[in-house]
Amino acid sequence: MLSKNQIKLITSLQQKKYRKQEQLFFAEGVKVVQELLHSNFELQELFTTKQDFLSVSKDKLHAISEAELKKISALATPNSCLAVFKIPKAKEMKESGLILALDDVRDPGNLGTIIRLCDWFGIETLFCSEETVDIFNPKVVQATMGSISRVNVVYGDLENFLVTTKLTVFGTFMDGKNIYQESLPNDGVIVMGNEANGISEAVEKLVTDRIAIPRFGDLQITESLNVATATAIILSEFKRN
Repeated sequence: MLSKNQIKLITSLQQKKYRKQEQLFFAEGVKVVQELLHSNFELQELFTTKQDFLSVSKDKLHAISEAELKKISALATPNSCLAVFKIPKAKEMKESGLILALDDVRDPGNLGTIIRLCDWFGIETLFCSEETVDIFNPKVVQATMGSISRVNVVYGDLENFLVTTKLTVFGTFMDGKNIYQESLPNDGVIVMGNEANGISEAVEKLVTDRIAIPRFGDLQITESLNVATATAIILSEFKRN
């Protein structure tokens, strides 16, 4: 049985201020939860409607009904489990290799997909501006499918980071150089911008190399690519080179 306090705590974790206050976040779905259980994330409690996760200690494992799961789930159609984890301490950032930087990316699905892309392409560090959506937002966690535990995500003052870094700063712009014709390095910072407005003017001034994904369509009408889609193309091209 779920207590009122458990329901209140878990539902409050849908909001950033309570996640920060409690230093907790939750994940839903067998695939995501299993991935996090095998990571260095510390489990607080696990709620399930099935007899799964037998390796989890009994004091942290709770059998609940589907109706109870619906009360704490952030999904329109709840999965079979929900797990609460402690937010891990931030790791130190290695300023080497390729670093992906996000300038005010607001959509949780986009951030989650970008974290998965970093995991896929071996990008160890993702630097997020302070305005970028929180990685422990339930929708972000869901979209990462477990990659959240394998990518070092750092939040901070993006402008200050770009001013102080010794790495080349790449930015994506419509008038940039054709990425397919450029000789791309093995290290640098790649900046991706906001879904609606792209890279901000302040950050644009700090970009040293402007790159672009060319349009091949006959009409040349499409204004931009989805930021996660563009990130996939750009990371693939950097790694291919």
